[in-house]
Amino acid sequence: MAASAAKADELPEEGQVAPAKGSKKKLIIMAAAGLLVLGAAGGGYMFWQKGKAAEAEKSSSRKKMVFMDLPELTTNLASQPGQERPVYLKLKVALEVEDQKMINEITPLMPRVMDNFQIFLRELRPSDLEGSAGLYRLKEELVRRINAAIYPARVEAILFKDVLVQ
Repeated sequence: MAASAAKADELPEEGQVAPAKGSKKKLIIMAAAGLLVLGAAGGGYMFWQKGKAAEAEKSSSRKKMVFMDLPELTTNLASQPGQERPVYLKLKVALEVEDQKMINEITPLMPRVMDNFQIFLRELRPSDLEGSAGLYRLKEELVRRINAAIYPARVEAILFKDVLVQ
């Protein structure tokens, strides 16, 4: 009797539909197929991004930069209270530009560039140039000032050849 009662619990009552035996298998197969499609899409996206990065690297490696040496700059730095003798800055830099055409555009404007550099450098204190962070800020400021002076021409970077604070 107990066995027949257990069987009765498994059988659907009137008005109910019996669950399909293969529905769990179908659900697992559908989920696996969905994960496979998502994995393939993710792999395709990664492959596409890798191709884009390689293309960008090729295009950047094609650019041949040209360097232009500037005349050596020597200037005294702003004195600090209680400082008896002046502190000097000696600076040799090179400009990194796209091509020779850019150098031809910059050359006539060099007096303006050197004037901007001298005015800025004379306001610096020796403490402004301490450490690599100080030199990095100096480099960024010089790039900003030279690009403002030679606009619409543009310098990509300034490279320090010699920096001496004495």
